[in-house]
Amino acid sequence: MTDAILALNAGSSSIKFGLFEIGSGDPALLVRGEIEEKDGARRLVARSGAGQSLADQRWGSQRAEQDDLPGDLLGWIEAHLGQDRLVAAGHRIVHGGRAYFETCQLDERAIAALTALTPLAPLHQPRSLAPVRALARLRPDLPQFGCFDTAFHHGLAPPVSRFAIPRAFEVRGIRRYGFHGLSYEFIARLLAEIAPGDTGKRTVVAHLGNGASLCAMRDGKSLDTTMGFSALDGLVMGTRCGALDPGVLLYLQQVEGLSIAELDDLLYRQSGLLGVSGVSGDMRTLLASQDPHAAEAIDLFVFRLAREITAMANTLGGLDRLVFTGGIGEHAHQIRALAARRLEWLGLRFEDKANLDGKQRISRDDSRIEVLVLATDEELTIARHVCRAIG
Repeated sequence: MTDAILALNAGSSSIKFGLFEIGSGDPALLVRGEIEEKDGARRLVARSGAGQSLADQRWGSQRAEQDDLPGDLLGWIEAHLGQDRLVAAGHRIVHGGRAYFETCQLDERAIAALTALTPLAPLHQPRSLAPVRALARLRPDLPQFGCFDTAFHHGLAPPVSRFAIPRAFEVRGIRRYGFHGLSYEFIARLLAEIAPGDTGKRTVVAHLGNGASLCAMRDGKSLDTTMGFSALDGLVMGTRCGALDPGVLLYLQQVEGLSIAELDDLLYRQSGLLGVSGVSGDMRTLLASQDPHAAEAIDLFVFRLAREITAMANTLGGLDRLVFTGGIGEHAHQIRALAARRLEWLGLRFEDKANLDGKQRISRDDSRIEVLVLATDEELTIARHVCRAIG
């Protein structure tokens, strides 16, 4: 009989999951999959650890309206496990605030405290916690653990962590937290494994996807990041604005008359690549589009990406290594090439063929900055944390 851990990674429109066998070493992947919600319907796709297709199921709109997603997923997983045993579940929780920065068991008290942080991440926190509540109802004896996207950045210190507002607000928790920490933690560990003598390199990791951010790290620790108090900050994203002059917000309220709810919807769901292009928030669609506004959205994305990379390099006191990861970072060779062109003045020398061929190292030998493309794995990071928590 095999003991298994379920790692759940709930996003704004999907739930990614990994099922891992646990033993004496690193958790071993059994199944990786995703349930995507689109146009009122759901699709479950699952593959084995070896890449073999295990499921491709679609559920109609009537089923999608019900709050049954975790139950459907759990039913499929338990049927797949057969005689094997699910012993715990781990969840990516986007915001841990000041108090939650280590993996913890999600009891009623912890769930209530994390729910209270919803104003800090209104798009993500409810989605993170919904599967926790559902599994608690369905399998009340199944231990559940929270792994926090803010935890990797918990050590950020002034001036990096501070806003230039009255100190009293900082005491109340208004500070820079940073996100995508599970991804950055995975990349930091992977870099230490593939180049153990290079942990001291001044490294910027670009996690680029529908949500996007940068992390300046050295010796496996976060020293700066582009996301701050909320997941709206920093880079241009799929539907999120990134860094924005606060005066724009005042203007939108005072002159355009937007309500808080309308402003929330504008900044989280109507801006970013979607807002600029008017075409899509999906980089794949924009790269394939002939619409000039799509090209303008891509240009803004790359401009801000390059500018913020240099800001992270300033925190580090230089730049030795640049890592691309995330859906866009791993798969959009055009974006990597455009960003590299903007960074040539730093001494970055780019290898076009290696980039097109999807190689791990895409910088030339004479480049002052090493450029890598590494696949991230947030679900494995969650499983590792849960393994340590349950001993």
